[in-house]
Amino acid sequence: MAKPPASPETRSVRLLKVGEQVRHILSELLMRQEVHDDVLTAHSVSVTEVRMSPDLRHATAYIKPLLGANEEAVLKALRTNTAFFQKEVAQRLRLKYAAKMRFQADESFDVASHIDKLLADPRVARDITEAGDEA
Repeated sequence: MAKPPASPETRSVRLLKVGEQVRHILSELLMRQEVHDDVLTAHSVSVTEVRMSPDLRHATAYIKPLLGANEEAVLKALRTNTAFFQKEVAQRLRLKYAAKMRFQADESFDVASHIDKLLADPRVARDITEAGDEA
């Protein structure tokens, strides 16, 4: 039977620490424009989270270009330069194995804005205030 996906509460502290270190390294590489790619130098990219696999051999980096502009082009450029990122992360972390990097768009901001939009709807606001008055 397959294990359920790991939630932040069930992941180990080491996985979280290594993921945060990888996030800082990727952010630094992108901020200092150490990647020689025209698309990446033209865009400001935020690395919002890095999730490590339990064996630390795979890392999934969630990214979001500032203002959400040209997200597909930025993802393609990051995926093209994956070998560079893997090499730099491995050198700086000095782990036993170099983690294989995967880049994905971070959809959490879109979900949050959708929830905010729903909560701002007058019908929902009315229901929330009615429920608060009854309590």
